[in-house]
Amino acid sequence: DAYNMAKLLCDKYYMSSPDLEIEEVNASNSQQPISIVYVPSHLYHMLFELFKNAMRATVESHENSPRLPAIKVMVALGQEDLSIKMSDRGMGVPLRKIERLFSYMYSTAPTPQLGTGGAPLAGFGYGLPISRLYAKYFQGDLQLFSMEGFGTDAVIYLKALSTDSVERLPVYNKSAWRHYQASQEGGDWCVPSTEPKNTSTYRIP
Repeated sequence: DAYNMAKLLCDKYYMSSPDLEIEEVNASNSQQPISIVYVPSHLYHMLFELFKNAMRATVESHENSPRLPAIKVMVALGQEDLSIKMSDRGMGVPLRKIERLFSYMYSTAPTPQLGTGGAPLAGFGYGLPISRLYAKYFQGDLQLFSMEGFGTDAVIYLKALSTDSVERLPVYNKSAWRHYQASQEGGDWCVPSTEPKNTSTYRIP
């Protein structure tokens, strides 16, 4: 699963990894385990990325501690949402950097060296942006709440009912059609234009 794979990478790079503590709350039926319909690969990717980030932050911020603080996961199922909260004690990040963490190609980790013979733990800068994209694709979300000097809470929001998990697709209407029809595309060296264009009409005065 996602935790075991992240733990494997963390043990390989740091020779240590934090434990996992899981708690479940099923508000709909407290006698039954939590169960929803969702895309397994999407959920795996989101959890895997969050586990990697939490483990790296925890290990690096407690490298001199005799015992690493555990990563705590709370799974709560309500009438509308399934929420997964992952909490770490990795010292957190400043508020001004929260949104930057969701920017592509931005990472707090050093850029990994390719060709070293192993999968990098972090550093490419697309794990969190794609994870949030996966969450939002079916009307969910991924949010970070960090306390600098303490730790970070990452919360994944998913729809509890599969009937509410409608794909979030871009709208293609008449306005969008006019925009694409009005755009002037010039040929390039590889794919020349189908018809010659009078480039003088596109010059900026």
